[in-house]
Amino acid sequence: MTDRSAKPVTFQNSDTGRGVSRRQVLGGIGGGLIAGVGGELIASSSAKAAAPDLRTHRDGGQTQPKDQRKFGYAIVGLGNYALHQILPAFAECRYARLTALVSGDPVKARRIGAEYGIGPGHIYSYENFDSIARDPEVDAVYILLPTALHSAMTVRAFKAGKHVLCETPMATSVGDCQLMLAASKRARKYLMMGYRCHFDPLTLKAVAMLNGGAVGARQVVTTDNSDINVPLSEVAHSWRFDRSLSGGGSLINLGLYGVNGTRYLLDEDPVQVQACILPNKDPLFSSVEDTVAWTLLYKSGAVAHGSSSYTIKDASTFRVLGDKGGLLMDPATSYWANRVSLISGDATQSWGTPQFTLPALNQFSAELDYLAECVARQQPPVRASGQEGLQDMRLITAMYESAHTGQPVNTSQWADWRKSL
Repeated sequence: MTDRSAKPVTFQNSDTGRGVSRRQVLGGIGGGLIAGVGGELIASSSAKAAAPDLRTHRDGGQTQPKDQRKFGYAIVGLGNYALHQILPAFAECRYARLTALVSGDPVKARRIGAEYGIGPGHIYSYENFDSIARDPEVDAVYILLPTALHSAMTVRAFKAGKHVLCETPMATSVGDCQLMLAASKRARKYLMMGYRCHFDPLTLKAVAMLNGGAVGARQVVTTDNSDINVPLSEVAHSWRFDRSLSGGGSLINLGLYGVNGTRYLLDEDPVQVQACILPNKDPLFSSVEDTVAWTLLYKSGAVAHGSSSYTIKDASTFRVLGDKGGLLMDPATSYWANRVSLISGDATQSWGTPQFTLPALNQFSAELDYLAECVARQQPPVRASGQEGLQDMRLITAMYESAHTGQPVNTSQWADWRKSL
C-alpha cells in the first residue's frame, strides 16, 4: 500500500505501468501502512466485537483542499453494502470523493443524493448511464451490482471513458472476466477489483509477518468463511440464491475470500484443486450450493484446506502453520475489528484495531483512494487488479468442475500467471 501520508497528487490518465510480485503487492508495499498505523494496533480482546454504525462514527463530510481536485466516483447500485460501507467511507478518503449515483430506483437515488450533496444532474439510471461520459466530475465508477451484471456494466463504463472499480467476485465466468480486461485495454482505462482485505491493516500486518519468516516455511493453511449473522431470508441477499445472477452459491461468494486469501498468505498459486459440495435439500439451495469443502496443493509442497457455507455461522478464519510457529486470523475478513495472533511455542502475541477509530474502518476508504493514486501516478493497479480477479475465477471454476466430477483438477498452467504480466 502506498504511504497515505504522501503529498497530494494530481489526477490524469495513462495506461503505462509494470508488473510486480505478489510479495511486493501485499508484503513490501504494505510495510508503509503498517509503519503508519502500527502504533494504533492494540492487543485484541477475546470478546466478540459488536458492529459499529459506520454512519455514526464517520462524520459524512468530505474535506477538500481548495487547490486540489479530488478523484470523482460514481457509485453504481445502492444496496446495503453501498449504503452502509462504501458511501460513508468517502468521509475518510484523502484523494477520492463521491460525485454521482447510478440506480434503478429514482426516488431512492434522489434521497441518498440529498444526504451526500449529489444534485439531480449527477444522478443516473441504468437506461441513461451511458450519458455519464459527458460528466466531467466522474473519473471512475464503482460497480456494486449482482455478479452477473458486472461484465456488461464494466464494458459500458469503459466505453464512457471512465476507470472502473468493480466489486468481487469479478464475474460469473472466466470469459466475462476476459471481456472486462479486454475492454479496459481498448479504453486505456484502469480496472481494479474491490478486494477490500488487501487494504485492511491487520491483513497487511499478517502478510508482512509471514513474508518476514515469522512462522518459518509455510506448510499448511486452513480457512473457513460463512455469512456471519446474516439472515438467509433477507431480501437484499435474495439474488445470491439465483444462479443466473450470482454465478453460484457460497463458493463463489464466500469461498472467494479463502481462495484469494490462501494465495496472498502463501505467496503462490495452487497447482491442483479438489472440492466437494455437501448436500442440502432446503429449496433455498435448489440452484446454488450451500456448504463446500476443498483442498489446494502448491508447487512448494504446501497444502490449503478450506470451506465456505451459507448455513454455518460465525466463520471467518485463516490459520497458517509453519516449521517455526503459527499465525491465526480470527476474524480474518470482517468489516471491522479483525485480529491476528502469532503463536510460537507457549508464547502468543495478538494484535487488533480499536473499534471506533479510523484505522479500524479504513479498508474501504483505502481502496477508494488507491485507484485515485494509481491514476494520478499513471500506474495501473497492482493490488486488487483485474488480473487478480481473473485468476480467482479460473481457480473457482476449476473447483466447481472438481466438485461435479469428483476428481482433482490440474491448475498448474495458471500457477505462474503473474510472470506473463
